[in-house]
Amino acid sequence: MSRFFIQLKYKGTNYHGWQVQPNANSVQAEINHALATLLQEEIMVTGAGRTDTGVHATNFYAHFETEKTFDLEHICYKLNCILPKDISCVQLFKVNDDDHARFSATERTYEYWISVTKNPFLIDGAYFFNQALDIDKMNEAANLLIRKADFSCFSKSNTDTFTNDCTINKAIWEEKNDILVFTISADRFLRNMVRAIVGTLIDVGLGKIEPQEIKNIIASKNRSDAGTSVPAHGLYLTNIKYPNNG
Repeated sequence: MSRFFIQLKYKGTNYHGWQVQPNANSVQAEINHALATLLQEEIMVTGAGRTDTGVHATNFYAHFETEKTFDLEHICYKLNCILPKDISCVQLFKVNDDDHARFSATERTYEYWISVTKNPFLIDGAYFFNQALDIDKMNEAANLLIRKADFSCFSKSNTDTFTNDCTINKAIWEEKNDILVFTISADRFLRNMVRAIVGTLIDVGLGKIEPQEIKNIIASKNRSDAGTSVPAHGLYLTNIKYPNNG
């Protein structure tokens, strides 16, 4: 039995997230089906995480095991012939038996896109928000997120995580033409965490709260103290680091 990683890109608009679930289409289900069709055996891929409904990924990894032997480039090509047009296989590669798409990851990076002008080409790819925002204050607040802490205040309630401690390594807003891009990297993320953080930072940008209030919100560990979660369609998983890829 050999283990393989598969690198993927997908637009999440038409899917109820990554994870297989009854009576709903998911990215994981599409990958399982395509691999099973090609390899003529039941395949269950394990993803690096569970993106929610409507969330996109420009760099996502999953792993699976099989006893079959095959040409990696050929299988990647065939997968792209079978997969829907909004899911792409970038590459496959063999890994060690103990390499795990989820548990071996050391850091994940997300971007959240806000379009400050109405752009029909970003209707499924950015949150249209045309109120004036103070980016300097938003970055002042974002800088206070860079730490190891219990981030329960930004987590969806009733999750089954063992701990809500995360280490955020980067959090910054940048203006790119008519798009505001928030980039955040951490060793792990809680469910709904990035969207709740962005909503809270928007409150800072609107002047509803001061940047320093972020400290009190984190200390409260109370989801109701943080801002409203922004829509899923502006969120992208953009990078996952493993020990062997830096």
